[in-house]
Amino acid sequence: MSLDPATIRRIAKLARLRLTDAEIPRLQGELNAILGYVEQLAAVDVTGVEPLSGGAQMALRLRDDVVTDGAMPERILANAPDRIDNFFAVPKVVE
Repeated sequence: MSLDPATIRRIAKLARLRLTDAEIPRLQGELNAILGYVEQLAAVDVTGVEPLSGGAQMALRLRDDVVTDGAMPERILANAPDRIDNFFAVPKVVE
C-alpha cells in the first residue's frame, strides 16, 4: 500500500499536524515504510504457532485481603501535625 500526498495531508489534518509542502515527501516515505513493514508481518504464516507466554497467561499470586492498622501507628503518626489517639486530626472543611 502506498500513500499519496493528498492522503498524507488528510492524515496530518486529522492528527492536527501543520505540515509544509517540503515535509510531505519525508512523511510520505516514513508512513509508506511503516505500512510496508505491517504488510510483511501480515504475510507471515503463523498457523500452528503457539502464542508466547506472557503476563496475560500467568496466574496472579494473591494475598489475603486483611484490614490492619499497619502494625506501626507510632511511626506512621510520628510526623503528623495533629493527631487524636491513633488517627490523623484534620481541620473541618464542611459546615
